[in-house]
Amino acid sequence: MSPPGGQRPAGSVGAPIQREQRSLFGEILDWMLAPLLLLWPMSVALTWLVAQNIANRPYDRELGELVRAVARQAQVEAATPTRPQALVRRSLEQTATQLLRPDDNDSLFFQVLGTRGELVAGDADLPVPLHVQPSPELRFRDDVIRDEPVRVAYLWAPHDLAPEGTLVQMAETLDKRSRLATEIIKGVILPQFVILPLAVLLVWLALARGIRPLAELQQRIRRRESTDLSPIEERHVPEEVAPLVGAINDLLTRLDQSIATQRHFLADAAHQLKTPLAGLRMQAELAEREIDSGHGDPRSMKHTLQQIALSSQRAAHMVNQLLAMARAEDREQAISRQDVDLAGITRETVRDFVPKAMDKRIDLGYEGPQSEGGADLVAHLMGQPVLVRELVRNLVDNALQYTPAGGTVTARVTPDPFGQVVVLQVEDTGPGIAPAERELVFQPFYRALGTNVDGSGLGLAIVAEIARAHDAEVTITDAHPRSGATAGAPGALITVRFRIQAPL
Repeated sequence: MSPPGGQRPAGSVGAPIQREQRSLFGEILDWMLAPLLLLWPMSVALTWLVAQNIANRPYDRELGELVRAVARQAQVEAATPTRPQALVRRSLEQTATQLLRPDDNDSLFFQVLGTRGELVAGDADLPVPLHVQPSPELRFRDDVIRDEPVRVAYLWAPHDLAPEGTLVQMAETLDKRSRLATEIIKGVILPQFVILPLAVLLVWLALARGIRPLAELQQRIRRRESTDLSPIEERHVPEEVAPLVGAINDLLTRLDQSIATQRHFLADAAHQLKTPLAGLRMQAELAEREIDSGHGDPRSMKHTLQQIALSSQRAAHMVNQLLAMARAEDREQAISRQDVDLAGITRETVRDFVPKAMDKRIDLGYEGPQSEGGADLVAHLMGQPVLVRELVRNLVDNALQYTPAGGTVTARVTPDPFGQVVVLQVEDTGPGIAPAERELVFQPFYRALGTNVDGSGLGLAIVAEIARAHDAEVTITDAHPRSGATAGAPGALITVRFRIQAPL
């Protein structure tokens, strides 16, 4: 059940998720410190292993020498096999006692086993190496004796009666080794506790120093006036930020051009609206004076009202053209695409302009697909229906404006047999457009030279803007040859080529 009032609770499904603003300084600091903090425990572990290895080396060397000394004595005793076992044991123990110096930290153990595994001398509870091939080579292992970890050095002393020889082992507890390893670790790790915070501080200061140009750039931009759209100076910005500043400068240039175009457009629009508005005011004042003077006759009043209606019609047409221009420049509306029946829109537009064509005694016609049921899919395109209709209306209206009485205007839709484009053509028998002016007529409020047609000068500008929004191509050519056997006006042929799959 939803909460009272139909309001959705914060954080519910479908509610807009606001992305948390991230700090570039904090993100760079995280990426620099995270590896450092992760590598530090690994460094401690590796230091511990290295310290253990370093601590074992001197003590292993000493323990090995003791084992070799006892092994040599065992070889001497084995050279006289008739000697009683008790004397051999006592001799080996005396040798071991002389070798094993008293130690307050560690305990030492030794063991000598005979060729059959019998205990010859030493500690009986010292473990025997398992799964090890007898060899006179000195070896080391870690073991446990009497629940205490020990380091054991052992070898097999050669014996004449047995190939494997006599096993001699010497074991030592690990107190001295652990103490030495701890001292090594302290000497290595403790300085790191001082170095690590210092490294973090230096990284922090380095980042703050490196990002300072960004803060200075921000202040330079903030100090600018809202009307200052000049490019940002790129000489004093870091190399890494230069592409961003270049992109901002490009945006400022385009924005400056757009604002200048809008200013020019508004100035021209205000100038163009002055004429019909001034006519309205003049005719209204004239009618008022005639009424006040009492000399107004119906014929004069009718003429004044006709002039007022004509001026208001011109002003309304101008306003409608300005609104159409604004719709054509609306990028969000242009992005909204759907299926458009170009042939159907052209047929409807021609029908709408038939009364105007009859008033001017112009032959207005249509050529193209005639289907009303949508079967002429080859004349369909993806676009904005309102804008496409405005484009067709402006082309037909422009042709009717410049075609003299008795002339011909033809709107033509030609599908591409290869299914790539659909072509719209509007042809007239008017004075045509000189090649030097064919680019200029697409500018707002521009009128071709040598014409006395009363127009706003926005029709073809609207056509060009709508075509640009639909990624279409507009061209102007002569409808008839300008010289040769054919006499008369060349006329104008305006062609718009729409892509059937217009990019969104």
